[in-house]
Amino acid sequence: MTEVHNREGTDSKVPEARGDQRAPERTRGQGRDLVTEQGRTEIADHVVAKIAGMAAREVRGVFAMGGGAARAFGAVRDRIASSTGGDSDAGSASRGVSVEVGERQAAVDIDLVVEYGASIPDLAAAVRRNVVGAVERMTGLEVTEVNVSVDDIHLPDDDKASDSDDEAPRVQ
Repeated sequence: MTEVHNREGTDSKVPEARGDQRAPERTRGQGRDLVTEQGRTEIADHVVAKIAGMAAREVRGVFAMGGGAARAFGAVRDRIASSTGGDSDAGSASRGVSVEVGERQAAVDIDLVVEYGASIPDLAAAVRRNVVGAVERMTGLEVTEVNVSVDDIHLPDDDKASDSDDEAPRVQ
């Protein structure tokens, strides 16, 4: 409690002057330091990537994750995994997500496909909010940035085109 009292006193003016108040407030305020006197907690990159991927998928307007090549490779991997009895969801949770994890901070890059009609700036802001909230809550890491790349847009006609591919060929 002494640390919080001191931070709110005269010491708190120094971080405000530098504009660097965000990191200490979130990390210490929640009591989730990953490096303590009792030991260190390390969180693997793929764990943070899965959390970020799941959080991004929760946002309405996100159709899929990953660029075209990542989605194609993932589809092949999922088919192989399902035919061999493997877990096809293991790689799909982090598809389209890359992260850089340090001792106290993480940076996230997300590639996604947006539903037609969704406002891309609003969607990106919602994805950032959801990813930052989930990663910081679950890991205690401060998320320094979430970069969102929109690689494609899903059109309503795309579903109809894939259904017509199953029909008999026009020419025999």
